[in-house]
Amino acid sequence: MAKEERRSAPARRASDRGHLGRLSRERVLTAALELVDRDGLSALSMRRLGAELGVEAMALYRYAASKDALLDGLVEALYLELEERLDAGAVEDADWRAGLHRIARATYEVCLTHPQAVPLLATRLLAVPLARRPAAVLRDHERVLALLRKAGFDEPTASAVFRAFTAWLLGYVTVELRPMVDNPDETDPAFRLGLHRLSAKELPTLRETAAALAEQGGPEGLAAGLDALLGGFTSGCPSAASG
Repeated sequence: MAKEERRSAPARRASDRGHLGRLSRERVLTAALELVDRDGLSALSMRRLGAELGVEAMALYRYAASKDALLDGLVEALYLELEERLDAGAVEDADWRAGLHRIARATYEVCLTHPQAVPLLATRLLAVPLARRPAAVLRDHERVLALLRKAGFDEPTASAVFRAFTAWLLGYVTVELRPMVDNPDETDPAFRLGLHRLSAKELPTLRETAAALAEQGGPEGLAAGLDALLGGFTSGCPSAASG
């Protein structure tokens, strides 16, 4: 009889009360982002995150149903931080270009704050269809497209500007964050960059330019490139060109 009672007893529910109190989705995602910031994406697992929060890994599945869902949650966390930055510095933009510059600058700042998580902006958004993306990501899309439509761009042109803006912004951030230093303990620039590993015969231009490539363009480079990009989209929209 006792054996039958043990069989029919419900499975034990993993507690979601950790050393910081009861969990919430926000707390789980914050801890996950802190873990990735500190130790990189490769360190993130349900078991490791549970240890950080002081709970069993199984307790986390109430807030992220899988590892992919957790990664999508990190993307959500980045875009929520972007929203906070934009709301905190909300101003009346002079025109649509100023609005895009403000969004681009805030996105750049979020990415440089969390460089270890930036690859997710490509890998997860490549894997998740539009309608299934986190709400904060969709609100970002809406913000950019609404700004362009309000400026007078028709739907096809607004879509083209949206794609170009997104590609430039994420591409620029990716280039900014690419590792360039081969040996950080070296003081000589050539050895620091590992130029001795590059063939002088086959890659002369790359060797010559490597030091300049290693310098970050910063927000100034982001703004200059964005101005050049957006300048090609004003001719077909008189109100946008004059805005």
